[in-house]
Amino acid sequence: MFSFTNKHSKVFGYISVLFTGLGFTIVSPVLPFLVLPYSHSAHQQAFYITLLMSVYALAAFLSAPILGSLSDHFGRRPILIISLLGSSIGYLIFGLGNSIWMLFLGRIIEGLTAGEISTLYAYFADITEPNERTKVFGWMGSLVGIGTTLGPIISGLLAELGNSVPIFIGALFTFLNAVYGYTFMQESLPIKKRSVDLSFSHVRPFHQLQQLFKISSVIPLLTVGFAVWLAAGSLQSIFSQFSIDTFQWKAGLVGLSFSLIGILDIVSQLFIMPRLLKKFSEQQITRIGMCSEILAYLFITLSGILLLPVLFLFGIICYGFGDSIFTPVFNGQLSNSVSENQQGLVMGGTQSIQSLSRVIGPLIAGQLYAAAPVLPTVFGFLLIIFAYYYYNIKH
Repeated sequence: MFSFTNKHSKVFGYISVLFTGLGFTIVSPVLPFLVLPYSHSAHQQAFYITLLMSVYALAAFLSAPILGSLSDHFGRRPILIISLLGSSIGYLIFGLGNSIWMLFLGRIIEGLTAGEISTLYAYFADITEPNERTKVFGWMGSLVGIGTTLGPIISGLLAELGNSVPIFIGALFTFLNAVYGYTFMQESLPIKKRSVDLSFSHVRPFHQLQQLFKISSVIPLLTVGFAVWLAAGSLQSIFSQFSIDTFQWKAGLVGLSFSLIGILDIVSQLFIMPRLLKKFSEQQITRIGMCSEILAYLFITLSGILLLPVLFLFGIICYGFGDSIFTPVFNGQLSNSVSENQQGLVMGGTQSIQSLSRVIGPLIAGQLYAAAPVLPTVFGFLLIIFAYYYYNIKH
């Protein structure tokens, strides 16, 4: 195996992973304010916001297998650096705005380059010994989580200087990271180990899903997962707009409340999950997680009806806790439901399904929000109820 110990290469990789997490959430608190000048009503504003989130997720879903295959063929270094440069351009276009189509163009470009996460995993696999990869991949997951937590906080604070300021800062630091990588990053994939074949089948995003659904043992779990993820995609897409329209919150408060979910995830993984695993089975923890999310959607719905922000905060806390304990045990059950030689297919396919839920969920939420702001959370409530009872039937 080819490896090296250049510390700059690893630092560059970790910074890139962190920025990938930031890219998912740094836009969220200011997005309603950036869309506002091009909206004629609150309903149109919500439609644009949810559509922008959907096209970003769709672009990332489509680009991930393509960038991964290109990196197998051309090497990790050029793909990562080009992706970072593209991401900085996407941020810049989005921040400049001037029209709704420029916002969409910027978000599409940034989404296409967000698919670099698949190349980053391959990069770290190249430079890490096999017995260290699980630990390193865990660090990568933590960095993505830290990035998604910090994104709304940074955005909310910088928005006090102007709604586009967080976007321009994101563009600047992404560009500087690209320069850092160009200067110090070594190629991790030797020419002799690169893929010669670059056929269309290697870059089809739906190919993995077709193979996944041939495994009958995972279909019940994936049905539950898709319902939970679809509800999450719907909630997250209207989160900012809902809090602004219902409670008249500013970008800073929106960012802090959004980041509360990430903070709860970190606290839960460090202190709560170890204790739950000692007392309950994975199936019981899965049910607890879904029950907490049911309460979350109920509280958020009631907050919109009664106009009580304290209920909204209770809902955020219940959602953050429920999601933080549901996700790891659910992934563990998925992993244990198949053989060793199907692990990559199942986990990769699961990521694809989650990406699709982030495409479909916002589109549904946008239409429901136009009818009534609480309907997306009612939709999420019903989805989690279905998931809970379906899980009980199958387990």
